Amino acid sequence: MEKQKKIGILCASDTELKPFLKHIQSPQITEKAMLKFYCGHIAQADVVAVYSGVCKVNAAIAAQLLIDIFEVDSMINAGTAGGMDEKVPLFDTVISDKMIYHDVAEDILTEFHPWLAENCFQANMRLYAAAQKYARKSNFPIWFGTMVTGEQFIGDEKRAEINQKYAPLCVDMETASAAHVCHVNRVPFLSVRTITDTAEHMGIENFEQNCETASERSAEIVMGILAQ
Repeated sequence: MEKQKKIGILCASDTELKPFLKHIQSPQITEKAMLKFYCGHIAQADVVAVYSGVCKVNAAIAAQLLIDIFEVDSMINAGTAGGMDEKVPLFDTVISDKMIYHDVAEDILTEFHPWLAENCFQANMRLYAAAQKYARKSNFPIWFGTMVTGEQFIGDEKRAEINQKYAPLCVDMETASAAHVCHVNRVPFLSVRTITDTAEHMGIENFEQNCETASERSAEIVMGILAQ
């Protein structure tokens, strides 16, 4: 991938961030808004990595700080997600094509700021192309498609409704929010999420059991994309 001035890496949890920190030698740490930002280098790229905490507002806070304080030129959201499409099994990775809030009314973002043409955020084409290039040689299965975001861990409740309405590959609590912030700031954005739980392997206990392994895989894929 063409070298950027600075790339923001945004994770929801410390578990999702941990694999990146192993590759940032002697990072410079800056604290802002109760968050720690780790500045350094990965795969010859200048990076600023942070975990925001779970949920849309926390992700938005961290994303805006990455843009305003650290002046990142692009942003990658990395970590874990719940599988929604039954074809996508545990530990496969989904990379965003488009990102949608499943818990926001359809016309909120088209009739009001930021006046989207349709009710979704699109992945940046340059980052998306780098991800596709990496996927052709990745040792791990990678899917490209729709991610949905909302303030809810999805078990059985609402699964069928969300699938029917949006046909997503996966669901999480942060991606669309970070994409929203990047959209209004005109900062290129991509999300990379590895599956921890599915309709077959459902529940918080599966998420907790699989989070570390999924986070390691997601980070490895992100670093592979950065190396393109």
